[in-house]
Amino acid sequence: MQTSKEYIAVHRERFIEELIELLKIPSVSADSAFSQDVLDTAEAVRQALLESGCDTAELLETQGYPIVYGEKLISPELPTVLVYGHYDVQPPDPMDLWNSPPFEPVIKTTGLHPDGAIFARGACDDKGQMYMHLKAVEFMTRTDQLPCNVKFMIEGEEEVGSKNLAAFVAENQEKLANDIILISDTGMIANDVPSITTGLRGLSYVEVEVTGPNRDLHSGLYGGAVANPINILTKMIASLHDENNHIAIPGFYDKVTELSQEERAEMAKAPFDLGEYQRALDIDSVYGEKSYTTNERNSIRPTLDVNGIWGGYTGEGAKTVIASKAYAKISMRLVPHQDWREITQLFKEHFEKIAPRGVRIKVIPHHGGQGYVTPTDHIGYQAASRAYQTTFGKKPVPQRSGGSIPIVSLFEKELQSKTILMGFGLDSDAIHSPNEHFGIWNYLKGIETIPYFYRYFTELSQ
Repeated sequence: MQTSKEYIAVHRERFIEELIELLKIPSVSADSAFSQDVLDTAEAVRQALLESGCDTAELLETQGYPIVYGEKLISPELPTVLVYGHYDVQPPDPMDLWNSPPFEPVIKTTGLHPDGAIFARGACDDKGQMYMHLKAVEFMTRTDQLPCNVKFMIEGEEEVGSKNLAAFVAENQEKLANDIILISDTGMIANDVPSITTGLRGLSYVEVEVTGPNRDLHSGLYGGAVANPINILTKMIASLHDENNHIAIPGFYDKVTELSQEERAEMAKAPFDLGEYQRALDIDSVYGEKSYTTNERNSIRPTLDVNGIWGGYTGEGAKTVIASKAYAKISMRLVPHQDWREITQLFKEHFEKIAPRGVRIKVIPHHGGQGYVTPTDHIGYQAASRAYQTTFGKKPVPQRSGGSIPIVSLFEKELQSKTILMGFGLDSDAIHSPNEHFGIWNYLKGIETIPYFYRYFTELSQ
């Protein structure tokens, strides 16, 4: 019986060329100028699902961009795997920082990718990782090795908050019914250190506005006599952390679960070079909450960060004004059990309370999502672990991610099934940044590994 590795050896160049063609389409969901390109990508994915062996593939309308749905159903007696991914990509800006055009994919060799990496927007997030699943199913269908049912739900609005996905899932529960959800929109520690993401942080994202006088004022005539919204805003933001970098919002940590020393010790087994981490970021020291390691700070602890701040005059030269308004965008990464709506309300109440007289405060909630954990004793995790052991020759490390995929908790709530996060990208792949790329080795390794998940999950389900 042909193995996935043997199949890849025969079709390697075609697999790479197909992905390159998909990456050429600028499916930027955040910019309406690319609307037709997003729709063209949806149709390309639909066609690819049919070519990969799905019996049906269709575009299902939403209030925004369509969901691409496909399925290959063998028997109601067998388990069903639902694959989720997205075909939209981040805007490529700033364009001048790309070494090659973002939608003209090129293959380059790097120190981490001696076999080459595809440089293009969406190469890793998420077109490359999504397409691995199509090629894995192609292998299983064409060699008659698909052991269970498979469904695909590929959306086109993940990069703008999946704002229409909740309604779609709620309205299509029967269509989307499954035993396990499989997603590749995360990464692994290193090519020689496979890992499975078992936890995701939640998210609360807000914008704040501080208003002082009814117009911009001359800083000489009014400075020192009128509250300066920019000064006030920076003081308020600075007060949100104490001297130990602990978030100083009352009630913020009430539902935070402290991991046991045993769990923290297990996490610490993951390879991590602090010096290399600092060199890669060109910093001379790390920074964060006292009494926690770097890897704990960015995964199992909640955070509060300013993502943007502005106000007043920022053009060339000088303009001596006290701005009428100042603004900031703030994100809070949350851990499981913290409810993002509760945290948003706690932030709002606290931020309004600490504002001094002389200014008016407005807190505008944007979006958010819950954190998520997959237990390592779940059969889905066990199947994934065995799959990695088969193709990597070693047991994968369970890893909590600092990122957020809000739809994962939505899926569990609406579809009552767990999600397995089998990512094959690396932290260095520059997702959301200029020069995003995805290693060809990683791409093909994903195609090789995923079919084993289907085999082992089916075996463990029976």
